[in-house]
Amino acid sequence: MDTAFLITTFVTLLVVIDPLALTPMFIAITRGIEARRRRIIAMRACVTATFILITFAIVGEALLGFIGISMSAFRIAGGILLFLTALDMLSDKRTQKRQERTAEAEEEEHDPSVFPLAMPLLAGPGAITTVILLVGQRPDWFGFAWVMGLMLLTLGLVFVSFLSASFVERALGKTGINITTRLLGMLLAALAVQFVLDGLRGFGLAS
Repeated sequence: MDTAFLITTFVTLLVVIDPLALTPMFIAITRGIEARRRRIIAMRACVTATFILITFAIVGEALLGFIGISMSAFRIAGGILLFLTALDMLSDKRTQKRQERTAEAEEEEHDPSVFPLAMPLLAGPGAITTVILLVGQRPDWFGFAWVMGLMLLTLGLVFVSFLSASFVERALGKTGINITTRLLGMLLAALAVQFVLDGLRGFGLAS
């Protein structure tokens, strides 16, 4: 397996899912909940997000083929979507949107593990798009296994960050989290452009 592909896959998943930025959201969503239940919510959210992403990784490309969308076209569309996500990260709109979803969850007073934690915060449109694109780049079972393994590793980091949410927030502070989010946004923007170029190359429009 190409080492560059593995590194790109892990970095892309890490940036899109963004465990660091989710940490303060988890704190806000589970505010006032006892530690034991917070751990259960964190576990349930990560397991649900894993199921959602694996499902789309398996059937995503087949579904695209069924409705007549080529993988190259999806790469271009996915790259544009990820680029918009990167712009939101750079302008702090992504955090604002997640805070709005957090407020909605608090108003509805239900278990937040599925909504908004698992979806759309963990397995949102960006993560789903990314998983389908990465699996499409290496359509063999070996490539699929690596992508799924790195996706599980990323969600494992999310789970750890949820468990250590209070410590991470104190260590980095609001300024540290904002700076890290913007740096990751720049990286995601570059990866998004690469997805678009790969899609154009599939149509013979780029070398």
